[in-house]
Formats: sequence, structure tokens, C-alpha cells
Amino acid sequence: GELNARANRLAHHLIGLGVKPDQPVAICLERSPAMVVGVLAILKAGGAYLPLDPAYPSARLRQVVDDAAPRLLVCDGAGRAAL
Repeated sequence: GELNARANRLAHHLIGLGVKPDQPVAICLERSPAMVVGVLAILKAGGAYLPLDPAYPSARLRQVVDDAAPRLLVCDGAGRAAL
């Protein structure tokens, strides 16, 4: 359905941005259908998703991102504000 189509489109975009197999891709989204699309897309692109909760303190999120060194960060407005 539509969920699969959206995930496929985003997966192709992530591959185009250089996501390689098992490469970490951070995702910082509020719980929503968009978050499901993002996780599926990262997995379909072959990446390893690194979930970040936008409700966590910014310093903790930055520490996780610095430690994991993800190739990309998929986020929404709440995720951008948190980071």
C-alpha cells in the first residue's frame, strides 16, 4: 500500500545519499506514521537504524550521535529542535 510505496521512495533517496549496508542512520522523529516510514526505509536501504527520542535531553542525543557517527540523520521538526 501507500506505506510501502513511501518507504520505498525514501529508501531509494537514502541509497542515493550514500547509505551502505549496515551503515548507521539516525532517526529522530515523534511517534507517527512518518516514523514507521523512516524506519522501514532505512532497513530497505540496508542501513542500521539508530532510534533517537526527541524527548531526550539534547546533550544526551548529541552524545549518542557523536558515538555512533551515523551517515545521515532523518528527523522532523521536533527532532531538529531536540538536536
